[in-house]
Order: sequence, then structure tokens, then C-alpha cells
Amino acid sequence: MPEYLVFRLYGPMVSWGGIAVGEYRPAERSPSKSAVLGIVAAALGIRRDDTAGQACLRDGYLMASITHTRGTLLRDYHTTQVAPEIAKKRHWRFFTRREEMSIPRDDLSTILSTREYLCDVIYTICLREAGANPPYTLAEIAEGLRHPVFALYLGRKSCPLALPLQPQVVKGANLREALEKVTFHDDIYLRQVPGRTETGILCWEGSEENGFATGAEYTVPRRDVPLDTMKRLFAERDEHEARIEIPAGVR
Repeated sequence: MPEYLVFRLYGPMVSWGGIAVGEYRPAERSPSKSAVLGIVAAALGIRRDDTAGQACLRDGYLMASITHTRGTLLRDYHTTQVAPEIAKKRHWRFFTRREEMSIPRDDLSTILSTREYLCDVIYTICLREAGANPPYTLAEIAEGLRHPVFALYLGRKSCPLALPLQPQVVKGANLREALEKVTFHDDIYLRQVPGRTETGILCWEGSEENGFATGAEYTVPRRDVPLDTMKRLFAERDEHEARIEIPAGVR
């Protein structure tokens, strides 16, 4: 039977970035594949400029997620000082925020943006291998999530994790069977989160049968496959979505 890596994501705020044009930076309600792979890469110590390492993660795994709660939408009017493009071309690449702010004050520019966040949303994430030779075994990824090399966050650096991820590698004939073998020990902390029910939104990719009895099911393209993390280039994939009854162990 195939193996699945299952883990939990929860924080006071999350922000899964979608297509951002101009000053408006929306947050999508379910985790993007680029964000989840970013969490895995940070846990394993793969840097953003490691193009080969990032590409191996992108092609090596398929993802599914359960959104347990809708959360509360929060919008933040944001002002940020940055070095203008002409300064970036005259100097070397800025490696730290402090270095970027060290240029003469008169050369700094200001970016205005409206950013969205979701508060009190609970997610269950599931990864499985997409081919015969993935760059890391699911057990190695699970160990990285338990002892990450870099700090992990939920879409933005201002959105830290509030609970351990509790990664577990399980076997199952399909996704539902695998999730039924998982147990998260976090109900004492999450029982007061508003909006929790026995159902949730399942998002998944691939054409394999997932074992869930779904009602209305639809497929939409989602531009969240990372092609170049430094240049913020993404490709599209097909993502399926349906409301399901959540297995008791991950509820």
C-alpha cells in the first residue's frame, strides 16, 4: 500500500498568497502547494536559491489538504520602505533587511499594499510520493518537520506556527484509509476554535480515487506550482475540491 505523510498546520494568522496584482495581496482559503513545499524545504534546509533542490521537491510529491474552519478575514493596510529598482541594479543583491535599509534615506521608496490574512484556521496536510525516486523519503521529511533547519511560517513570516506539526507516516489503500490511521493530540488546544464541525473542504491533485464519498465536486486551475522561488514564477495545476466528512483522528 502507498505511504502518506500527514501533518497539522495551525496558527493565529495564515496568509496563503494568490495571484497578486498591484497593491492588493489576497489570501486564499486553502494552503497553496508552493507554501506547503516551502515549509518542507525550510524544514529540510533547502534554500530558496537552490533551484535544483526546489525543483526536486516540486516534482516529487502530490498534495492534499483539509480546511477544517473558514476562519476570520483580516485586512492590513501596509506601508513598507524598500530600495528602488535603480539602487538594486547599482549595488549587489541585498541579503538582509538591514542591508537594504543602509542606503541613503533619500534613495528609499515606499510600497503601499492591502494584505489579507485568515485567523483561526485549522488545516490537515497530506503528501505522497509522485514517482519511484523522490528526493526524500516521507520519513525523512517527517523528521525534518519535527526538527526544522529554518524557521517555519504559514505563508508570511508574520504568521508563525502555534502548535507542533505532529507529522505521521501511514499506509493506506487511499487517502481516506490513511487519514483514518492518524491521530492528532491537539484537541485540548483547538477545541475552542470557532467554526469546527465534522465536515471540511478537501482539496487534492491527481486522478487516483481518494476513498471519500463526496457530493458536489469540481476542478479548477490553480497557479501555485513553484518554477523559480527567487523570481516568484509559478505554473498551473488542476486542483479538485469537495466537502467531506472528516475522519475522526484528524477532526
